[in-house]
Amino acid sequence: MTPTFTDRALPGGLILRVRRPEDAPALAAAYVANRGHLAPWEPTRTEEFFTEAGQLKRTTELLALYEAGTAIPLLIMDGDAVAGGFDLSSIVRGAFESAMIGYWLDRAHTKQGLASTALAAIIAAARDEYGLHRIQAATLLHNQASQSVLTRSGFERIGVAPNYLKIAGRWQDHVLFQRILHD
Repeated sequence: MTPTFTDRALPGGLILRVRRPEDAPALAAAYVANRGHLAPWEPTRTEEFFTEAGQLKRTTELLALYEAGTAIPLLIMDGDAVAGGFDLSSIVRGAFESAMIGYWLDRAHTKQGLASTALAAIIAAARDEYGLHRIQAATLLHNQASQSVLTRSGFERIGVAPNYLKIAGRWQDHVLFQRILHD
């Protein structure tokens, strides 16, 4: 049986926790408020994505993956507002024991160490509670801020993947990072 991710307190009264269906309004508001801020770093989004219905649909899909043990969709909550999101996805068991990590922060919460703090809590849970051996991340070549977060969090650069993800409407190269959680 896959463990349940327990809420984690972060500095400043923020909470890292699993996404919930009732978060749809706050998620829609956060994505609308951060649309321009996130657009260069994310896939092109449909208009539905920015609605409560779109976020409820996405949350339902992600929670099904959580129940199946293949993803952990997390939010950083600042009271009732969403301050950011972290998704541990593509969890593979067996000989691989690995996952992918992706994340975003609300513009008002950047450059405060929040991504590094949340990532440290997720790494500890992935290692100690979920028994994962490895986490992989990918960033655009020019995303120095995210690369710094990963490096500070003990990730090592393992290469460049050409045309890795379709971000901002075009296939773009990404720097790949990994963190080995067990010796």
